Amino acid sequence: MKRGHRRGLDPVGLILPALILIFWFAATTWGGMPEYKLPSPQKLLYVLVDFATGQFEITPYSGTLWGHLIHSLKRVASGFGLAAVCGLILGFLSGGIPIARRLVDPLIHLVRTVPGIGWLPVAIVWFGIGEGNTLFLIALASFFPIYINTVHGTSQVPEVTLRAGRMLGAKGFALFRTVILPAAFPDVAVGLRLGLGVAWAYLVLGEVTGVTEGLGAVMTDGRMLGHVDIVLATMIVIACAGKLTDVLLMTVCRAVCPQMRKGGKSNG
Repeated sequence: MKRGHRRGLDPVGLILPALILIFWFAATTWGGMPEYKLPSPQKLLYVLVDFATGQFEITPYSGTLWGHLIHSLKRVASGFGLAAVCGLILGFLSGGIPIARRLVDPLIHLVRTVPGIGWLPVAIVWFGIGEGNTLFLIALASFFPIYINTVHGTSQVPEVTLRAGRMLGAKGFALFRTVILPAAFPDVAVGLRLGLGVAWAYLVLGEVTGVTEGLGAVMTDGRMLGHVDIVLATMIVIACAGKLTDVLLMTVCRAVCPQMRKGGKSNG
């Protein structure tokens, strides 16, 4: 009997984090690593709990986690949502209409070679310091993987599949909805997943430029005040939030596209 794809936690994936944790504990306990450079795992756990609950009041950020996290989640959702709308619309048009691809593709591939940090001064001039430049950076960076994967998925739909759909009477939007979208969706899901990961990375870049609330702002303040512990704690929070939003996105994608449940390219 063919064994199905298992999505449970793979114990092998825990080996490297466990080794890092052991090395980290040894370096801070017996290796002479100064706490101001690398706090111990125990200290970082205290800081994380205090960050979330305010129980110990050992940093200036006690009990402020949830407010900062909500602000960051709103920015990621807004920027990623804008990137998804633009990337999907242009991607489907460019992937399905050759003249649209010839018109749009060269400019997009030219612009995407500019590193995100290169857009930061322009974003500050255009939108000022604050929400505007953060949303711009998130949306711009997330747009490219969504667009590129959508174009690829749409353009790779076999011609025989399109002809079969037309023979069954599907035309225009009906052909797109019943034939093109299901066939291209695994690639679209990959683009959305990559775009969401990029959104979290560029959130930090945007939030370190002057906003007063958000996880990136906490990291900036922690660095300036010499609180490496709060910087590392915030990095862990961002990693966990990014993973949770990734799981949520993939859950939605599998609900929309049932064939992805069988172990498609977006699984992970």
